[in-house]
Amino acid sequence: MVHENILLIMALFFAMALLYLASQRLKISYPILLVIGGLGISFIPAVLDISINPDIVFLIFLPPLLFEAAWYTSWRNFWQWRRSIFSMGFGLTFATSLAIAYFSATLIPDFSLALGFLLGGIISPPDAVAASSVLKGLNMPKRGLTILEGESLVNDAASLTVFRFALAAVLTGKFVFREAVSDFFILAVMGTVVGLVIGHLLYFVLRYLAKSSSITTPITLIAPYLMYISAEQFEWSGVLAVVSGGLFMSFRSGDYLNYHTRIQTKEVWETVGFLLNGFVFILIGLQLPIIVGSLGDYSKEQAIQYALIISGIVIILRIFMVYLSAFVPRWIFKGVRKREKSPGLKLPFVIGWAGMRGVVSLASALAIPLTLNNGEAFPHRNLILFITFVVILVTLVFQGLTLPLVIRLFDLKEIDDLRPYEQQIESIRLQIAKNSVQLMDEKYSKEMQEFETIGRIKAQLLRSINASEKAEKENSRESLASVRKLYARIMLELVGQRRRDLASISKTGAYDDEVIRDMQHNLDLEESRLHNQ
Repeated sequence: MVHENILLIMALFFAMALLYLASQRLKISYPILLVIGGLGISFIPAVLDISINPDIVFLIFLPPLLFEAAWYTSWRNFWQWRRSIFSMGFGLTFATSLAIAYFSATLIPDFSLALGFLLGGIISPPDAVAASSVLKGLNMPKRGLTILEGESLVNDAASLTVFRFALAAVLTGKFVFREAVSDFFILAVMGTVVGLVIGHLLYFVLRYLAKSSSITTPITLIAPYLMYISAEQFEWSGVLAVVSGGLFMSFRSGDYLNYHTRIQTKEVWETVGFLLNGFVFILIGLQLPIIVGSLGDYSKEQAIQYALIISGIVIILRIFMVYLSAFVPRWIFKGVRKREKSPGLKLPFVIGWAGMRGVVSLASALAIPLTLNNGEAFPHRNLILFITFVVILVTLVFQGLTLPLVIRLFDLKEIDDLRPYEQQIESIRLQIAKNSVQLMDEKYSKEMQEFETIGRIKAQLLRSINASEKAEKENSRESLASVRKLYARIMLELVGQRRRDLASISKTGAYDDEVIRDMQHNLDLEESRLHNQ
């Protein structure tokens, strides 16, 4: 039984890899193709029905995905746009849950308001991975990207809070608003505290005790689980614990990561993040037969009708609420008008259209118990699962495929006064080069006169400085950037040639494997540097 499950998991990973390669060829966001691929696989007769344990999804998948998102979030940008991030992460989530609660209770017979809030909490949070994957390489203003990424860090906590209180109301038949509000603040604040405390402890270990780079990456891998499980043990917000701890550890990472551990940690987390995200997205598609087969008293046509109506409400409501979030504070508070330029009409629409649902919504729906506290079947559970699946499918596939078209149609321009990427890179290079020349003059003036090889270091730095200053005066940064790209392309070709030469040398057997591996590693580092220029 164990080896069959392992074989199935390996087969899914292999299918995921093939679908990812296909998404690269077709230029389609890989989460979309993985969900569609999972749907296709589910229709193959030989494939067994695969059910997901929601506890496994929350425990194994959610903490590292949240930690990765927090790790790569710019704290400076997050704080700059905190008003929009928190108004959407919390305000939009609560507003969506409230609207879905009343709409669904009115639309579906015998569907109580508590069940409506339960459904609203499930389908209110957008999926950050899907949005960032779709937006990759598109002309999206920096403000929009920052708000979408920041929103994803807090909306999961808000939606899971609504889900938790609504589920308790359905199970017990009791709901006290004042207690729910106070409990929310307690679990949010204490969850954040737990994340920061564990983040500080791990920071101390990594900075002062972990002398070997081989232990640094494993500690970052277990960090999100420590934060999440510790907070959930006290029934506080594990999501906010991971987010707050991840933000802190990322912000202080320069104190305990060197060049080697940075390369290692980045590569490991990219691999882990891709595998976890991809596996969950393909599992979403595989859930269709199980969900459709368990509709019970509802016909497929009736369930599809409910699901499509609610999907439309979710899409329209998000766009409407994003516009309110963008403009109402500007109308009320003068300080907001002074600090922020108007986002215009196009950017809020794109942010609203990027509200694709995903992993958290499905895991929350699957976490609904089968029975109530009195042993009776949980009301409308199968319908809630089906509606959730259709909302994920509609928003992820329909909005995900059309989002690039919307961005190209709107031809979005940068709103805020930001220095172009190439200009920032050249400015940093110029400052670093000048400081390096100063260091050479102060510490190695004698060595540069005695040894030609050492003198060449300063000569190379001066050539780089002269090229950058010339480009600054002649306003030809684009030309300099193109020259640097040509230089990088030529150097990459040389690296490729050296790889082929090294492979030929290795075949002769005249050199130790350890020497060959070290040479290969040096080429890897050089190629990595050239790709990141």
